[in-house]
Amino acid sequence: MSERVAVTGATGFIGRQLAAHFVSHGIDVAAVMRPESRARAPEGVTTIVAPLERAALTAALTGVHAIVHLAGVVSSVRDEDYARVNVEGTRAVAAAARTLGARLIHVSSLAAAGVASAAHPIGEDDPPHPLNAYGRSKLESEGVVAAVDGLTWTILRPGVVYGPGDRALLPLFRVASRGFAPLVGRVDAAYTFVHVRDLVRVIDAAVASPRSGDTLFVGHAEPVTPRGLADGIREALGTPVTIVPVPRLILQVLATVGDVAGRISGRPLPLNGRRYAEISAEGFVCRVDRLRERLGVEARIGLREGLKETAGWYREHAWL
Repeated sequence: MSERVAVTGATGFIGRQLAAHFVSHGIDVAAVMRPESRARAPEGVTTIVAPLERAALTAALTGVHAIVHLAGVVSSVRDEDYARVNVEGTRAVAAAARTLGARLIHVSSLAAAGVASAAHPIGEDDPPHPLNAYGRSKLESEGVVAAVDGLTWTILRPGVVYGPGDRALLPLFRVASRGFAPLVGRVDAAYTFVHVRDLVRVIDAAVASPRSGDTLFVGHAEPVTPRGLADGIREALGTPVTIVPVPRLILQVLATVGDVAGRISGRPLPLNGRRYAEISAEGFVCRVDRLRERLGVEARIGLREGLKETAGWYREHAWL
């Protein structure tokens, strides 16, 4: 592996873990931070302040061997935000990588592929059908990468990423720590999860690989059901927790309220129309065998082990 790797989104949940991994292996990490960012860069990295624009990135990242593109908008009340950052930002990063002769690892999302059940998991060769604006923007960003002539690239589509430092599952842990675990979504739904350390290992392997042109799903082979997640959180906390099913009608009302409040405040709420559509779907499950075939790695951390580690981290850092 090269001695210098650039990471966009290095101050985020996945980016911090990835940067720490590279630094621990003696890799010089250039953390690309936007000028308006107030986040603290991960320890041990070189901070590169630059907007997601081709000229600025090309000038700032001279000498990098690979770029891992993690930066993106996950939730917004405005669809144009997804296009501006997830699509146009990726276009700039891909163009800069091509000019620099750097390998690009573009971290997309299972959302780009769309809904799929545990009985019929989606594969990389199946037609994508994203459910919402976020998924559509991720799918479009993949097309942007693939269209750059002469670029060496790998696209990764992780499922639900969780682990120490994750804020997405934190509300569920906090509610459960008070004695109740809400059970939301369809009882027959299932989702592909991946622990952040497994995802970091996959990204590392993709950076080191000589291959180009692969789009790969990333996740643990065992799908996660809503009940399995609730039971796993209860077990991870090690305290009495009552699992309470939440009727879909209540979720729908709360999602509508979330949409209205989000438009007023300009900030998305945890439960909104987009999230309700995802919860109401039959699931997001993918095949993961190609990941092992192409990169020689697979997700090894099971849900219960991962949730127990996550709960311990939350407690250690006084998040619970």
